[in-house]
Amino acid sequence: MTKIALLDYGMGNLHSASKALAAVGAEVSITHDAKIIQAADKIVFPGVGAMRDCMAEMRAQGIDAVVRDAVFNKPVMAICVGMQALFTQSLEFEPTQCLDILPGQVRKFDDTWRDEQGAPIKIPHMGWNTISGMDSTHPLWQGIDEHAHFYFVHSYYCAPEDDTYTAAICDYGQPFCASVIKDNLFATQFHPEKSHNDGLRLLKNFVEWNV
Repeated sequence: MTKIALLDYGMGNLHSASKALAAVGAEVSITHDAKIIQAADKIVFPGVGAMRDCMAEMRAQGIDAVVRDAVFNKPVMAICVGMQALFTQSLEFEPTQCLDILPGQVRKFDDTWRDEQGAPIKIPHMGWNTISGMDSTHPLWQGIDEHAHFYFVHSYYCAPEDDTYTAAICDYGQPFCASVIKDNLFATQFHPEKSHNDGLRLLKNFVEWNV
């Protein structure tokens, strides 16, 4: 059974993520203990809330160093603010330095963007939306159809400097990066743990992923 360390730094939706991972066959430890994290086969890095507060809690718990080390050693999946934290800088409220594992910024949705009916988009982007542009041959996307629906809750989006890391896009007034993959690092802006069958399939693919 794959051992997953679900990182706990006080800023994640841990119960839902833990329950979903267990449902697809993982042995889950909710932890910030470095020894447990090092012993795990894989890491899931969630996050909710303001980036400034998330980064402060990560540093206080030593999670920032754990994630930087883990991305060179084992498969890591980041979710929502966890994905945003991988980038260089967030512009939420005030510029906040993030983990700088991936070059790019986290920017707020522009309320002048318009939806398909021509109305201004609502911020936050909340609810079900489709993703597209996935590489169907990649193990993480097996069983996930083009235009599959996933659940989003966010006011800020990731703008990678290098588009080669973008693994899926979503359209909300304008196309934005909904997922990244780089080597053993996988991240989603949407919440797989809240996305029913497609979300569970994606988590199962991560649990079974041989990098």
